[in-house]
Amino acid sequence: MTSHPDALTRRNLLGRTACSVGALTLGSAAWGRAWTSEPAADRWPGVVHPLHLPAKAKRVIYLFMSGGPSHLETFDHKPKLTELHGQPMPESFTKGKPIAQLQGQALKIFGPQVGFKRFGQSGQEISELLPHTGSIADDICIMHSLTTEPINHDPAQTFFNSGSSISGRPSMGAWVNYALGSECDNLPGFVVLTSFGGGQGQPISARQWSAGFLPSRFQGVLFQSKGDAVLYVSRPEGVSPAGQRDVLDSVLALNHLHGEVVDDPEISTRNSQYEMAFKMQSSVPDLMDLSKEPAHVLELYGTKGADGSFAANCLLARRLAERGVRFIQVYHRGWDHHGGIKNGIAETSRLTDQGGAALVKDLKARGMLEDTLVVWGGEFGRTPMAQGDGRDHHIKGFSMWMAGGGIKPGITIGATDELGYNAVEDVIEAHDIHATMLHQLGIDHTRLTFRFQGRDYRLTDVKGTVVAKILA
Repeated sequence: MTSHPDALTRRNLLGRTACSVGALTLGSAAWGRAWTSEPAADRWPGVVHPLHLPAKAKRVIYLFMSGGPSHLETFDHKPKLTELHGQPMPESFTKGKPIAQLQGQALKIFGPQVGFKRFGQSGQEISELLPHTGSIADDICIMHSLTTEPINHDPAQTFFNSGSSISGRPSMGAWVNYALGSECDNLPGFVVLTSFGGGQGQPISARQWSAGFLPSRFQGVLFQSKGDAVLYVSRPEGVSPAGQRDVLDSVLALNHLHGEVVDDPEISTRNSQYEMAFKMQSSVPDLMDLSKEPAHVLELYGTKGADGSFAANCLLARRLAERGVRFIQVYHRGWDHHGGIKNGIAETSRLTDQGGAALVKDLKARGMLEDTLVVWGGEFGRTPMAQGDGRDHHIKGFSMWMAGGGIKPGITIGATDELGYNAVEDVIEAHDIHATMLHQLGIDHTRLTFRFQGRDYRLTDVKGTVVAKILA
């Protein structure tokens, strides 16, 4: 009230207080409990209703390989690199092009450090380091022609997450949460899980799952992979559920009164998040209790429980999807291999291969893959040129894959040149990935906008084309 001296006159104070007390009394009589907690508990319905398009997917699980996995040791086999290993990189490829840490150095071609095999009836060519991914070759669509703009990790991750390298824009998970809402009453609509191992662990900023200028209720919630899943959400010792409920109802009532005066949407957000935190005290422990999973499922993922591994996080992602969480992002930090790539990428692949493939298999066995879009990829690829015995950052051509959610299975699209440097066929940008993801969720990316500072913003900014070739 002191910060808004002109917003409340004596007459308004008396009138609003009388109405509020009357409503509070009516609510208590009608429902046996103060009404103030009820509106905040309402599930956000989303702003896109009806859907713009027929939806093929209900939810997204995005496996974000943080650090930039080398396409040349995972999905894009280039025998020409082996043939020319150690020779100078032709200047026609690199002159005037952005290179992160190889500027001014002698650029030498670096051959693939692993072998490749063909997997499945589709015969997709995949690294020998990824045998589990090879076992789902007929379920995934591999894209070889990704490109992006920023050359360094944090802005490149921000670009792939929000469509802009400028901090402060909403992340893709926040946009989806805002557009469609959640199908779950007692968990956030957007959940983030992280793991680490196998290479340099580039830090991940919380801006990667920020709501930006959208109301903060749509931001991602980071779940710890072991221990307390959500920090400080546990009930304090000596506080009963009933006592906490009384305190929460009082806080919600006070916030509601203040919101009536100042008309700040963040107050409504705060109330809804208080309610969500209260519900999560019961829902999160049940979610994290992997002892209820059958032994064959734990064996499929290659985990013994919620141990913080990528495999365990993939299993948690399936459990979150089952409970109606709309957007789940699983990060693995460990794909940054500037040196020692031969051993490093083998270790990172070992830590991530089984879990990602198990997720696809598990969703398929439960009939959930058809309406769950699974995405695998990092912020960029790695150079065909050597950086010692590793590879530098590369933005001109790299690989990703998708599965489920109306995506054609068992196909490969796009191509890079014979050295794996430039995407030369069916070039796909980050905005195209976003447009395609929204399309499969039933959203026209050009119509999902939010007005901020006098402009209508969208996830795809002023770009983005649906990648029609990969749609079933």
